[in-house]
Amino acid sequence: MQQPLVAPKEDPDDMDLQKLIAFYDETLGFCPNSVKTMHIRPKIAYAFIEMNKAVMENQGRVTSALKRLIGYVTSHVTGCRYCQAHTIRAAERYGAEQSQLEQVWEYQTSDAFSEAEKAALDFAVASASVPNAVDDAIAQNLRTYWDEGEIVEMLGVIALFGFLNRWNDSMGTEMEEGAIESGQTFLAVKGWTVGKHRYD
Repeated sequence: MQQPLVAPKEDPDDMDLQKLIAFYDETLGFCPNSVKTMHIRPKIAYAFIEMNKAVMENQGRVTSALKRLIGYVTSHVTGCRYCQAHTIRAAERYGAEQSQLEQVWEYQTSDAFSEAEKAALDFAVASASVPNAVDDAIAQNLRTYWDEGEIVEMLGVIALFGFLNRWNDSMGTEMEEGAIESGQTFLAVKGWTVGKHRYD
């Protein structure tokens, strides 16, 4: 794409938008251009933010770091490089071990991940696949390690990133420098690039 489908909203006089920017500056280090684009129709932006808060709230043993890694694996399956960079950055900021960040591509054979975490990431791969690949074996392995509430939390993350993957790849959302930095640090070694998400 030569330019994003729709440019992110930039309006210093819109106080609601500026509050969003300040919120994301604290949590991610920058405000995603995706949220600025959603804010062209503010109800979409606010609905997304409320869903994001609900999904990322920890009520069981699914940690903040694991949720971001689930988001990463989901985005890897769908091919959204924008969300891959965002989720690996968020995983780092929310406490994922260095070895997990470096070995997430090989999670199935890596000692950096517990069997419970591997079951969760297998579930993410199967859920994000088209056609959907969740079967009895995936489900039973997941139930071995996680309770129903925790499974609901995981699928909330996967479904949320299904929305974001479609949004950002279709929109051609321009990637922010902070996200590019994280992608280059943790993902470029395995072939990740900014792809369509950078414009000169």
